[in-house]
Order: sequence, then C-alpha cells, then structure tokens
Amino acid sequence: MWRKEPMGVTITWEGDMRFRARTEDGHELPFDGTRELGASPTEGLLASLAACMAIDVVDILRKGRQDLDRCEVEISGERRKEPPRRFTSIGLEFRLTGTDLSSARVERAIDLSRTTYCSVWHTLAPDVELEIAFAIEDATLAR
Repeated sequence: MWRKEPMGVTITWEGDMRFRARTEDGHELPFDGTRELGASPTEGLLASLAACMAIDVVDILRKGRQDLDRCEVEISGERRKEPPRRFTSIGLEFRLTGTDLSSARVERAIDLSRTTYCSVWHTLAPDVELEIAFAIEDATLAR
C-alpha cells in the first residue's frame, strides 16, 4: 500500500450514501452524501481547515502566555457551480475570549497558521481565496 507518511484513514461504505471514516488510532467520523446522518465530504474539509487553524492559533497564543478562555471558529465556503465543485473561496471568523488578549498577537497567530503551520490550508489549491476575521471578547467584561 502506498504511503508517504505514517498516517491513514479507512473509509467503509455503510449503505446508501453513508460512509464511516476510521483513523489508524480508532477515531470514527460519519460522512453522508445526503448530509442526513453525517457531514458531507466538503463539510468535513471545511471542518478540517477550521480545526487545523484553530489548533495552531490556540497553541501559539498559549505559548505566548495569552490568557485564552475560549476559541470558536465559524467557516463557510463558496464552490463552483459545475463539476468539479471545488471551493473557490473560504471565509473564517475566529471568536476568541480571554483576559487582556492582544489583538496584535491574535493577528500574528492567525497569520502564522495561514502562512506556515496549517497543513490543511497548504494542501488546498493555491488559487482558493481565504478571508479571515477575528473578534476578541474580554473575559473580565463578560462576567
């Protein structure tokens, strides 16, 4: 079996348009082409991109001693009308809550994820447009 890296996923058909992905570590993800009983593959791709960037941003901010309490990312994508219906543009909005979070550090963390660390983003076609916004809520004011 061909492998570039020690990473793999097995996809098993469960009937109709339903499939189950199982990672080598035993984690399972349901996929459904009808989006009734699981995410569609393109929703899974969006979720993977958002999770990849969120992990980077949280890691960078925590290493930078930022007092982060919460990170939520909303992601949406626009696709071509005709096959292949690949994404042509993607938008992410980070919503971060913490105490005295630095806007400059948040912006730098997002930039580092986009330009250096996020392997999902770097796997996508280079002509996909990516727009990113963020909002910071101070946890001390939210109480």
